[in-house]
Amino acid sequence: MGLNKEKINGYGDSLYEAMRKRTTIAPLTTQSPDIIIEDAYQISLRMLERRLADGEQMIGKKIGVTSKVVMDMLNVRQPDFGFLTDTMVYGNSAEVPVSTQLIQPKAEGEIAFVLKRDLKGPGVTNADVIAATDFVMPCFEIVDSRITDWKIKIQDTIADNASCGAIVLGDKSVSPLDVDLATCGIVVSLNGEIISTGAGAAAMGSPVNAVTWLANTLGAYGIELKAGDIILSGSLVPLQTVKPGDAMHMEIGGIGQASARFV
Repeated sequence: MGLNKEKINGYGDSLYEAMRKRTTIAPLTTQSPDIIIEDAYQISLRMLERRLADGEQMIGKKIGVTSKVVMDMLNVRQPDFGFLTDTMVYGNSAEVPVSTQLIQPKAEGEIAFVLKRDLKGPGVTNADVIAATDFVMPCFEIVDSRITDWKIKIQDTIADNASCGAIVLGDKSVSPLDVDLATCGIVVSLNGEIISTGAGAAAMGSPVNAVTWLANTLGAYGIELKAGDIILSGSLVPLQTVKPGDAMHMEIGGIGQASARFV
């Protein structure tokens, strides 16, 4: 079962065009109710292929839908992954051009892992992930959906590159050996008001579990995590809709802080 190659490429092209033109399309799960998760990943690869043809470079991966609060918000019940390219990355305190680059953005706070050696599943353990990690950093992910009104099921968000939009890397990097990634706390504020708090355990019990899951899941597709890759381990707090004029700040205990302004 599933979609044929022509339909997969067509949906990948539609999502790519929607991203470039800042428009949305109807959920793929309503356009093709028979779409399966494997189709969705093939669609996301087609979308990535179009971006790489434009000269973008792949610099890492993101894990999505790892926390119960995000699962509940999106009514999606399993993690997924998407691809990060160089055009998505902003430095700490950057102005993120949501008004000209994104469609319906939401921001979330998480921990980014930067690898110093390759990881290839299956069989990757948490100890392997720690050993392969050069450092961790605080990170905002600004998710975005090319699906109208965020009306997504798991197949829709996977096809749409796990709803990835942009990322803002924080001000510090620390060794994963120097912080308890499960218990470290996060505080997020919007325009000077605290809006959410959380802990590393929100991401599948620990962000390390999330990266291990990713390495092993990608291994099944013949994809490996590469030295130098940035890996986003999943949100530790609820998603927050952002608009031009908003400013967000977060602090993760033992790791550092990150700030972003939206224009």
